[in-house]
Amino acid sequence: MVLLRSLVCLVLLLGAATTASADTLRPGYLALTQTSADHWQMVWRVPIRGGIGPHARPILPDNCAISGPVHRTREAEAVVVRADVACRGAIAGGRVGIADLGSNSADILVRIAPLGQATEALRITPAHPVTHLPGAAENPGRLAVAATYFRIGIDHILEGYDHLLFVISLVLLVANGWAVVRAVTAFTIAHSLTLAGVTMGLFGLPQAPVEAVIALSILFLAVEIIKHDPAAPRLSQRLPWAVAFAFGLLHGFGFAGALREVGLPQGDVPLALVAFNLGVEAGQIAVVAATLTLLWLLRRLRPNAVTLSVRTATYAIGITAAYWLIERMLMA
Repeated sequence: MVLLRSLVCLVLLLGAATTASADTLRPGYLALTQTSADHWQMVWRVPIRGGIGPHARPILPDNCAISGPVHRTREAEAVVVRADVACRGAIAGGRVGIADLGSNSADILVRIAPLGQATEALRITPAHPVTHLPGAAENPGRLAVAATYFRIGIDHILEGYDHLLFVISLVLLVANGWAVVRAVTAFTIAHSLTLAGVTMGLFGLPQAPVEAVIALSILFLAVEIIKHDPAAPRLSQRLPWAVAFAFGLLHGFGFAGALREVGLPQGDVPLALVAFNLGVEAGQIAVVAATLTLLWLLRRLRPNAVTLSVRTATYAIGITAAYWLIERMLMA
């Protein structure tokens, strides 16, 4: 019963997340964009639910200071601070970070966009709230961008609880190893297509209805798991890859909305997009492997508890998805 309790607790903990946090990337965002030889524009984005301390503030290179008024606005789930920054000379090799970040804060994405040079992407954490910018002789450029957005992708699939529950539900529905691989591959291809299309501006959908239908997709899988009958397989059991592909297209809009919250570095949009998507897939593979491993352990150690465990977890998932659906419909 320990494994059963572990599975149920995992689902309930995921379900404790609110709608606002389900598809919002939590990292804070500090961007410095050079506008002339000695002037930069600073954008400091503070997520409402990012755990960032109330007194947190940007640390600029020693040769830089804010010039002019500071503008604060509320945008979606964040407070955004904008200001002009004057710098005496180059900032390469200087330090940048966040003071009073707070020990429970999410990570902070730092983007430095010098004129005529590659955009640099860095990441700071509560344990290391200050980092040094690469020197003039260093050129982390594209590698730094790829590494940063790869980590953001991993974070999103592990902290984007609705996508996480969908993947877990898909594994519970299909159960068979190779069938799971095919279904997850179809889901991956579908949301990759949508994510790329939305990011490149080819098409798009309003985010609020998308979030509601994503919750509905989880509820649909939960119902399909409960109604599973080996003697009369339903469409989701006969063609799980098709169901996964259809819902994957929808989930791609959710990924795109979350990625929009962080932004993409100018000049490296395709690279950042690919790295983010690979990070999502890495996190997704970890979730699938963990779920399959837990099911395997249940079958080996408690074979009589498998059915009860799956049904209990499924009811928890369904209740969570129904709550999300109602809440998102009311907020739309």
